[in-house]
Amino acid sequence: MGLKKDKIGILGGSFDPAHKGHLAISKEALKKLKLKKIIWAITKKNPFKKVSNVSLLNRIEYCKKIINRNNFIKVKFYENIIRSNKTINLIKYLNRNKKNEVYFLMGADNLINFHKWHKWKTISQKCNIIVFDRHGYKKKSLNSTTYKRLNKKNLKFIEFNKVNISSSKLRKI
Repeated sequence: MGLKKDKIGILGGSFDPAHKGHLAISKEALKKLKLKKIIWAITKKNPFKKVSNVSLLNRIEYCKKIINRNNFIKVKFYENIIRSNKTINLIKYLNRNKKNEVYFLMGADNLINFHKWHKWKTISQKCNIIVFDRHGYKKKSLNSTTYKRLNKKNLKFIEFNKVNISSSKLRKI
């Protein structure tokens, strides 16, 4: 019998800015999936978005402020360690010692274009993909290439009281 693996959640993104939606998803994932911890894996630049006007350091500091006393969340920047901003490389890195069971957390809006991500099918084989419903995205995400093609064993859709907020909307304020 193998050792029990640590169930860890990964919420990746540019966090530009971090907001209460990120926190709500993290708390919900912790509770529903019985995770040991959640890592907010910050990327210098999301390949699908334009470069942020806010420095990486400032985004990391703001994440820590939003997290406040929620000690189950760790803010990490892995790109200097793994020499990549690709999700698949992060998942492989976190699985390197076979001690973790990785749950990759995302909003329903990300599922729509997930099939455009680097090695998206391999990502789904190496971790559990947990999709959180997001206001106005459910139908589109359930009709997405990814949802139709992936094995539902590795992909779970979670309905929850959605926080109707996004980083792109916050940047416009």
